[in-house]
Amino acid sequence: MSEFMQNSVFWGVALSFAAYGIGMMLQKKFRLAIFNPLLISVILIMIFLTVSKTDYRIYQQGAEVISYFLTPATVCLAIPLYEQMELLKKNFKAILLGILSGVLTSLFSVFAMAIFFGLDHKEYATLLPKSITTAIGMGVSEELGGYVTLTVAIIIITGILGSILAEAACRIFGITQPVAKGVAIGTASHAIGTSKAMEMGETEGAISGLSIAVAGLVTVAGASVFAGFL
Repeated sequence: MSEFMQNSVFWGVALSFAAYGIGMMLQKKFRLAIFNPLLISVILIMIFLTVSKTDYRIYQQGAEVISYFLTPATVCLAIPLYEQMELLKKNFKAILLGILSGVLTSLFSVFAMAIFFGLDHKEYATLLPKSITTAIGMGVSEELGGYVTLTVAIIIITGILGSILAEAACRIFGITQPVAKGVAIGTASHAIGTSKAMEMGETEGAISGLSIAVAGLVTVAGASVFAGFL
């Protein structure tokens, strides 16, 4: 199986699409947040690679083409934002303060956990960019001296958890305003959470997309400052 995957350029892509498709089918059938398509696809691919004894690097060679579409897909989030431009102008101050509050909460929580669990600087730096998009988070982690590969895994886990818990969290805390939902989801769980925000509504998706970019820029500056605390 490993030899077949190594010689087949698009086998990794086919496996990824099949696993994600199964995840979507399960989500539509059971309609439970835990059946997140991305989470299901990750689990299925891990099981497949383990059972078939296929090296992850072989799978990655065939699946890495998917990552090329990450940047243009993120840029496409600007379209619903443009359509909600008047709403953005009307709520600009509230949106900006919401994003700043979310970023500071994320950084402070990582600092508090690092102190509580006795993490060293390298582990601490690995966690600081947990709530921003992977492309930015990898650079931040590398610059601060963290474990880049672990940072990627943590960012993905954060996004999946945000996507799964988004609706429940909004209900529990009584968040009903679409703009507030978008700011919270985009700031806390980047692009993966934004996909959930877009399911919740056009406004939620547009504001969440904006929050990804702004939160990423603010975190780059904020993480550099917080990195010096430990």
